[in-house]
Amino acid sequence: MTTSRSDQILREARASLAHQRAGGRRRSIGARSAEIKRQHVAKKAARMAMAVGVVLLAAMAVGLVIDGIGLLGLLLTVLAVIGVLGFFATYPRLKVPDLATINRGDVRTMVGRTQLWLEAQAPALPAPAVRLVDQIGAQLDGLGVQLEGIDTGQPAVAEVRSLVGEHLPGMVEAWRRIPAHLRQEQRGGRNADQQLADGLAKISGEIDQITRQLAAGDIDALAIRGRYLDYRYGDALEGAPELAPPVEKK
Repeated sequence: MTTSRSDQILREARASLAHQRAGGRRRSIGARSAEIKRQHVAKKAARMAMAVGVVLLAAMAVGLVIDGIGLLGLLLTVLAVIGVLGFFATYPRLKVPDLATINRGDVRTMVGRTQLWLEAQAPALPAPAVRLVDQIGAQLDGLGVQLEGIDTGQPAVAEVRSLVGEHLPGMVEAWRRIPAHLRQEQRGGRNADQQLADGLAKISGEIDQITRQLAAGDIDALAIRGRYLDYRYGDALEGAPELAPPVEKK
């Protein structure tokens, strides 16, 4: 048992090291969270450009008033530009959604918030749970695409909101509340880390099942529509006479 446990620890350590070398937990686990980050960076860049423009305009205005800013003024302007660039490159930071706001907004927004929240929790999670979080992040992108355009009152949407916006973050949060020195204690044959990994695996399976059901529904709807079009117009098209070529006017 000791040897088996040691081998497992070594495997997890290697996997964690490989994960860190590949970009680790700093990378986005989904397309939607990556999009939110890109939008945040774009807004930062716009603020930086605006701030630099204000500094330069102020320097030009001062130079016109006092007939030039001189070497000292130029140095102060450069320092001011560096200062505003540094400030707006750092602030405001991308805010991690809290549990109370994850399940708000449309499904697309909920998916992005859940991915951002999971990314923020990942550094504290055990290696098996991190791999499952990465997997769930990718699954959420596919699920979000399937849910776009579906009536928010549909049972599938409510089920997804409950699973993704409540049960998933609630499970991770419950694990985080357990003191670190108690997470390896066995209860019912499993410790807290194993229970978390098992729970995330079940949620991953549920997300996959819902996505497949939605996809099957779309395929069935497309097939039904195709048969309807064949029934409605097929006979008419097959029995229609060939159209004569148009007569050119002289």
